[in-house]
Amino acid sequence: MATFGVICLIALIGAGVYYYFYTQGKINDRDGDYIPDEIEDAIEDVKEVVEETKKRVKRVKEEAADVVAAVKEVGKQAKDVADAAKGTKRKGRKPAPKKRAPRKKSDSSK
Repeated sequence: MATFGVICLIALIGAGVYYYFYTQGKINDRDGDYIPDEIEDAIEDVKEVVEETKKRVKRVKEEAADVVAAVKEVGKQAKDVADAAKGTKRKGRKPAPKKRAPRKKSDSSK
């Protein structure tokens, strides 16, 4: 019987503490779900931060992939520069042929 009394006393003290903080305005519950509004607001803020962080992580991954591809290309180009310094012919794409300027018509009929 003593255990039941102790449990009831603890529950009564807990209810009293809750009532005290509720009347003081420390615990507000606008929607009546027995979860304090401060906690609900904090959870919403955390969800927004997590969403923004996920977006940023995705963008960082994309940019890192771009950087890796660029570094690989630079490595290939650096080898070509070293080969050019040795005097070997160019292995890359052939340059486009130069366009000729249109010829002027000569007045040979005079």
